[in-house]
Amino acid sequence: MSAWLPTAPCTPGGCVAGAAAGPTVAAPRRVLRLVALLTVLLLGIAAAPVVRVWRRPLPPLPVERLVRSWARLLLGALGIRVRAGRVPPASGAALMVANHISWLDILLVAAVRPGRMLAKTEVGRWPLLGPVTAWGGTVYIDRDRLRALPRTVAEVAAALTAGERVVVFPEGSTWCGRYGGRFRPALFEAAVRSGAAVQPMVITYRLADGRETTAPAFVGEDGLLPSLWRVAAVRGLEAELELCPPIPGGTHPDRRSLATAAQAAVDAQRFPTGPAGRTCAESHPPVPAPRRPGPDGGAPRPVGANTPSRMI
Repeated sequence: MSAWLPTAPCTPGGCVAGAAAGPTVAAPRRVLRLVALLTVLLLGIAAAPVVRVWRRPLPPLPVERLVRSWARLLLGALGIRVRAGRVPPASGAALMVANHISWLDILLVAAVRPGRMLAKTEVGRWPLLGPVTAWGGTVYIDRDRLRALPRTVAEVAAALTAGERVVVFPEGSTWCGRYGGRFRPALFEAAVRSGAAVQPMVITYRLADGRETTAPAFVGEDGLLPSLWRVAAVRGLEAELELCPPIPGGTHPDRRSLATAAQAAVDAQRFPTGPAGRTCAESHPPVPAPRRPGPDGGAPRPVGANTPSRMI
């Protein structure tokens, strides 16, 4: 992990354990959900080349409807109900930014307001899913090479200038959902250069009774298979996406002020009764890092820091 990468103190044991203690389904039903998910996923992969061939002749709206339908089927296979606030008609290019909790966030956004996703370069090398993400116009970011960031910003700016929507998670890391990280300003530079609007979005996961849950959180050393099994176990899981009022292009002179405005809009929705900017560390203090002697046998020094959450 590069030192410049954002990290979060959220861990499966500290933030996710016991989160699914609410209503759960039996093991056979969990297996059926995972089988249904795999079936829908494979059908989408099989259809992707056909959609790619017909993408240019088809108007954008039918393609977008196909993406929304597929994403909703994938979420529905896991027993997840999609809830969305008022979704105004799409109007032109937008940098769509949201808080980041889980790999499910990508499906949720695609189910409501699809756009080109920003993803780590490793995703493009995944079996089966790699080609699908590439066909969908995903913009890849090399997290381990800070010098590659300007190229990514330029690619996002070009997409926005061409009138496209690009979805990014500017916290740069997943959090448990009860708290969140700071919006990093780097990718907001693309909106400043292109003059595109910024669309803040709020992602929340709830149980059927309205309580928020961290069960979908994909943090720390959590693995994809344990996360899938945990999500499939929840009864009545709801994924909620709320679109805040967009920030018009040209209203902020630089990326830092634009990032601050976008985060303020998201935090106002996420933490309506508490101060924005709270961190998960307030409820779950980090475990002290182990220490080892210095190279010259002198004072001990830390050998690690908080376990980084996942960047999706």
